[in-house]
Amino acid sequence: MLIQFQCPNLIFSMGGYDFRIANIIYGKLDYTIPCHSHSKNSYEIHYVCTGHGHVDINGKVFEVMPNTLYTTGPFVEHTQIPDPNDPIFEYCIYLEISKSSACSDSSERTLIKFFRETVFWLGEDTQNIHDLLRELFSELERQDTGYFIQTISLLKQFVVKLLRNYEVKPAVHRKNVSYSLIDNQYLIIEKCFLDEYSTLTLKDLSARLGLSTRQTERLLKEHYGKTFTQKRIDARMSSASTLLKNPALSITQIAEQTGYSCVEHFSAAFKRYFGQSASSYRASEILLTNTLKTDAIKCYNCE
Repeated sequence: MLIQFQCPNLIFSMGGYDFRIANIIYGKLDYTIPCHSHSKNSYEIHYVCTGHGHVDINGKVFEVMPNTLYTTGPFVEHTQIPDPNDPIFEYCIYLEISKSSACSDSSERTLIKFFRETVFWLGEDTQNIHDLLRELFSELERQDTGYFIQTISLLKQFVVKLLRNYEVKPAVHRKNVSYSLIDNQYLIIEKCFLDEYSTLTLKDLSARLGLSTRQTERLLKEHYGKTFTQKRIDARMSSASTLLKNPALSITQIAEQTGYSCVEHFSAAFKRYFGQSASSYRASEILLTNTLKTDAIKCYNCE
């Protein structure tokens, strides 16, 4: 089950910034989402209502469970890994911000400065966000009289509740970032590299963005610090490293799934990227997994 609202006209202002809600999603996550990151003006907020799993944030693994809330902002690399025996059901709000001409008072500006500077946070929700999200989805589904006004009100409450959570537990990572918004281009870029990395071409991406190939390369370099080729390699290798953890897949199958014309090309690319062969990487991952399982059993027996 997946419920998704794409909301290109859903914009509100707070603290001198416009918040553009690009996507609001609720659904089941029963597959690993490969490592990806968002542009310098984009934030993705996740609320897990049921299920278990892990998220890998910039190389550090965190457990997620019911009532876990986490934010991934600009340039934060993250991978979502659900437990296959207890898949995650989560709400996800993807938003972009830009400077606003709307008036705001100093207290609101301080609040939004806090939001902008917190590029990653993970913890247990203490503000009953689940009820607010259910009400938000109800408004978007029914679209009763005045639903748009009510939706904006709920989204502002969501931002406030999010920041109150930040105060309960210190942010895992904060830094100052400056922002600019180019409509929905960043969402298009990230979805293309996440979902179509195996076949995506610079020409295809440029057409989606309505830009020339040269403009697209400039956009990627400016906002992600990488060329198209570099981002595609990152996406392929991230997916490959995840797929190699599945012993049911052969390396030839993984090469095909990640868009390589033959296993030799894949193997050479993998070794250049990770500094070891795909088979060595797989063996080390299996060894690590078995070690962790053994340690877990020992801890359980000690208890």
